Amino acid sequence: MDLENYKNQLEKFSENIKFNYDLKKRTWFNIGGKTKIFYKAENLKELINFLKAINEKEKIFVLGSGSNTLIPDDIYDGVVVKLGKTFNNISLHSDETIIAGAAVLDKSLSEFAMENSIGGLEFLYCIPGSVGGGIKMNAGCFGTEFKDVLLSIQVITKNGEVLTIPSNKINFEYRNNDLSEDFIFLSATFKGIKNDQDIIKKKMEEMKIKKETAQPSKIKTGGSTFKNPIAQTNKKVWQLIKESVPTGKCFGDACISEKHCNFFVNKGNASFEDMNNLINYVSEQVFDKTGIKIEKEIKILK
Repeated sequence: MDLENYKNQLEKFSENIKFNYDLKKRTWFNIGGKTKIFYKAENLKELINFLKAINEKEKIFVLGSGSNTLIPDDIYDGVVVKLGKTFNNISLHSDETIIAGAAVLDKSLSEFAMENSIGGLEFLYCIPGSVGGGIKMNAGCFGTEFKDVLLSIQVITKNGEVLTIPSNKINFEYRNNDLSEDFIFLSATFKGIKNDQDIIKKKMEEMKIKKETAQPSKIKTGGSTFKNPIAQTNKKVWQLIKESVPTGKCFGDACISEKHCNFFVNKGNASFEDMNNLINYVSEQVFDKTGIKIEKEIKILK
């Protein structure tokens, strides 16, 4: 369906829909072009109606905090969905369980848990993303992953059907799971352990200091670029990159961080091509030097 027809068909969503929308400022890399359709869903009812209106005729990409997303410079021929304020709520379900919307930042969820004396979610304080993205990639750090604290998730299919899935029905792997790519995550229920608030806060601060000491911050980056190849070697991916690629390697303004070589940064006006070339170059160099094929952790909009 062409864009003019869509504009007529989606007129009832006019307040929350934009056409040929620039995505560059929506990601931490500050790289990217436009999307044919950008839709901000304020609540579940509107999201269901929107999905039924496009009737599975378009590719859909859900954009969370944009912390690990790389967007091409050309136009994305599909729909980018952003979840609005009603998906950004957190509430207690019981003394040890929390329900959080998919748009809630992991850091905010960790702080909410601390404020309610619930431990076990401290690691989320150091993950620069949202709950939806964390579920999708089974995000983790400091030895704990989403799967370790997740009880269930709520999703919606592309045809508007809402489902609740217990976490024990999901096969989680390192930075992956077997959930359908067509699911849009709505919310999740997390379980922690009651603990003293000061102990939880201290652990969060220790994790934060450890992270900031080892990783770049307050710059245009997308977090960890590659997954650790745990099935192939005991070495971390940063070690493989350090052994295989010159320090500070750049393509244009797309450069390897001098602080942590699995973090790539936009030092100014890097294009998608610059960053993608750097990613491919590093992958090829690691394979040539070590024989190990490393897999991207960063998500590229296609």
